[in-house]
Amino acid sequence: MNIRMSASLAAFLLLAACARGEDAEPIENAAVTAANLAAEETAEEAALAGNSGAGALPTDAWVGRWIGVEGLVLDIQPAGELGRYVLSVTLLDGTKSYDGTADGDMIRFTRDGRPESIRAATGAQTGLKWLAEKQNCLMIQQGEGFCRDDAAAAANPDVKAEP
Repeated sequence: MNIRMSASLAAFLLLAACARGEDAEPIENAAVTAANLAAEETAEEAALAGNSGAGALPTDAWVGRWIGVEGLVLDIQPAGELGRYVLSVTLLDGTKSYDGTADGDMIRFTRDGRPESIRAATGAQTGLKWLAEKQNCLMIQQGEGFCRDDAAAAANPDVKAEP
């Protein structure tokens, strides 16, 4: 029994115990109320557990490898908790890792003390002429974009798109 359900049940029993004898009427639905509470808690927990599956958040579809120009790579992996990611960004100066957090339709992270975000874009929006014709892309900032060739590549992170 989780804490919230235990606290709710304890509060209910306390209120029932505080009722004066002659004014108190039997509560016929007490068992039903407790059962409903338990069912609501179970449904909440199931919904949260269900969210840990692929595609639960818009950003979950981004898990895997994204290719930029001149060997640049963005690799997004789940960090074991809903909405948390490990980001590996390979730029010309090497690979660095960051902790990312889903925020709606973007992933936020901190790089060199500055807040950054990864968001969906087209190749043209990245500002990189080598990616201009691509449609399935992510970008961190103008000039820092990574793409996959198609939806099949998004489903299979091992597929590498060519710049």
